[in-house]
Amino acid sequence: MPRVIVDVVPKPEILDPQGQAIARALPRLGFDGVREVRQGKHFELDIDDAVDDGALHRIAGELLANPVIEDWTVRRL
Repeated sequence: MPRVIVDVVPKPEILDPQGQAIARALPRLGFDGVREVRQGKHFELDIDDAVDDGALHRIAGELLANPVIEDWTVRRL
């Protein structure tokens, strides 16, 4: 059964307070050099062979992400 990964993150112009909190905490934990963190969502879908790329992008854009404020990527493994 094929597996698909969908990653969803806030668009660059959208404030990401969770990502900012992580970025601020990293130096305190001894991790320097990280300029920005964008926190998002990760989905793994087991699909039938018949599910095409168009359907996957519709699933991501209509159910898994809010297209107004989030971007997403779809990868077949």
